[in-house]
Amino acid sequence: MAAEKGRAFLLKIGDGGNPETFDVVGGMRSTSLRINNETVDVTNKTSGGWREILSGAGVRKISLTGSGIFTDSVSEGLLQAKALASSVDNYQVVFESGANFSGAFQVTSLEYAGDYNGERTYSIALESSGVVSFASV
Repeated sequence: MAAEKGRAFLLKIGDGGNPETFDVVGGMRSTSLRINNETVDVTNKTSGGWREILSGAGVRKISLTGSGIFTDSVSEGLLQAKALASSVDNYQVVFESGANFSGAFQVTSLEYAGDYNGERTYSIALESSGVVSFASV
């Protein structure tokens, strides 16, 4: 796989329409995706002192984080509304290659900050709800 530009790693927010369209969340400078798999320990007396994990068990989730400069884009306003509503909505994370993760997420944190001599910034955190699909190109 070839190296990809970080600026092409985009978080997109769904508009809830039918068909649903996705817009890039404006002003983002960084985006991060984490896949978490909870383990289920099935170690017992016959494990020979080694931990054993039950394959395919446990809870899987995807966490998204990002930060950027507040630009008052339509997508930022939509993101804020979804955070205030504590709703579960559709999002996509798209890589430069076109591969993407898509599914339902809830905004679990939205933070604004600004220094007296700097720009207003924001940071967000989202957690998946249900199945998240991956589409490769």
